[in-house]
Amino acid sequence: MQEPLIPNAGDSPEPGNLKSLKNVATAVYALQAASFLLGITYFIAVILDYVKRDDARGTWLESHFRWQVRTFWFGLLWLGLGVLTYVIAIGWLILFAAALWLIYRILKGWLNLNDGKPMPV
Repeated sequence: MQEPLIPNAGDSPEPGNLKSLKNVATAVYALQAASFLLGITYFIAVILDYVKRDDARGTWLESHFRWQVRTFWFGLLWLGLGVLTYVIAIGWLILFAAALWLIYRILKGWLNLNDGKPMPV
């Protein structure tokens, strides 16, 4: 019988990998926050999330990667609606509400990550 090529395949990540994943999640929150100044970082953040989220599967960090991806897609939806309706007054309100919502999501996630807590599903 052959041994698996990757030891501990399917097991939860080792503590060193969890620290690395926590660093990635921290970087994603930072990139999302930086997107208020440099919009491109918003897209870099979600790409990083998609690249690393399989590594976080089965850990408490998985909820942060899911939170970050949802923040991206719903944020993009609200920002798009705000831009489309910018000419009329409702667009200003949508953009303002979307900015507040993004700030809330970034802060809540970052604080929970710092405290070692998973995000609610």
